Amino acid sequence: MIAVAGKRRIVWAPTLAPPDRILTLLALALSAVGLLLVWSATRVGGDFALLVRQAVSVGIGLVLMWFVSRCDLRVLRAYVPLAYVLALISLAGVLTPLGVRVNGAHSWIVLAPGVQFQPSEFAKVALALAFAVPLGELRDGQSRPGFGGVLLALMLAAVPIGLIALQPDVGTMLVFAAMVTGALLVSGAPKRWLLVLVLGAAGAGAAAWKLGLVRPYQIERLLVLANPAADPGGVGYNAAQARIAIGSGGLTGKGLFNGEQTAGHFVPEQHTDFIFTVAGEELGFAGAAAIVLVMGALLWRGLSIARHSASPYGTVLAGGVVSWLAFQTFLNVGMTVGLMPIVGVPLPFVSYGGSATVAGLLAIGLLQAVHRTKAMQP
Repeated sequence: MIAVAGKRRIVWAPTLAPPDRILTLLALALSAVGLLLVWSATRVGGDFALLVRQAVSVGIGLVLMWFVSRCDLRVLRAYVPLAYVLALISLAGVLTPLGVRVNGAHSWIVLAPGVQFQPSEFAKVALALAFAVPLGELRDGQSRPGFGGVLLALMLAAVPIGLIALQPDVGTMLVFAAMVTGALLVSGAPKRWLLVLVLGAAGAGAAAWKLGLVRPYQIERLLVLANPAADPGGVGYNAAQARIAIGSGGLTGKGLFNGEQTAGHFVPEQHTDFIFTVAGEELGFAGAAAIVLVMGALLWRGLSIARHSASPYGTVLAGGVVSWLAFQTFLNVGMTVGLMPIVGVPLPFVSYGGSATVAGLLAIGLLQAVHRTKAMQP
């Protein structure tokens, strides 16, 4: 069956390859574990509001994932300019009176009392779609993107990264940088461009430091990473409590809903950025490691989809999505165990947060679209 939207043809499942059911099951498993951990982290006092909100976010995300996964990849490509422009408008919107500051970053837009969203999460979806165009749509005779394609991709990435820098949201900036790097790698772009990217990032960081653009709390977080025992009652409190919670779980944990650190809310933001501490305390090393292994399996399926895509565009798109989910997972888990500075990024599919949850499931929909379109004839 074919549905027509204007002049664009949306091709539904009867003409598409079967979905990657393992990929879907892995995403569902992580989302289900996330709901349990959010429930454990927020259940004190009998308030189920956050659990209900997260369940609604998962439901919305699954519907959007299903819809995107059933679209021909070429149709998604046709809407890339619209998605990119809307992402830029929303990122600029957080700098207007519509935006609100949360945990030091001006990165949320309030639509109505109690209703807000984080544009940078959806901008990840738009950026993955956008920079796959110059890197994945090659001219006749090209086996990899040329100078013009790479330059355009970097320009497309620079605008949203610049807007996020104004918030400022260092964690999301790092995720965006990882997405660009991953897309360049899978596209086969000359390695010198990666060197240029690294040198440019280092130069920008040095300039920000010299010009005093780095906030004091960001410097303090780096100092805590270098010396974890520094100021455990002040700036090092979050990191110290996270390690205590994870370490107290031992091998098998204290049992779901039985975490003393979790019940006492010793770890700030334990249902969002620090959800991994709940897993470490209540499920132990075995449970926390299982979450990481499931995420690893999901990323492996994503890499397989990228490798077997019949089009360079699909390969770059899938590579950007996998880089996003992989690096964000590394940042989140790393900051809870003291390997990375605290930068405030959620654990994909597991942390509480409507915007992040919906965007993550949309990313799975994009991977499914790449996988299902690989059997299509042009």
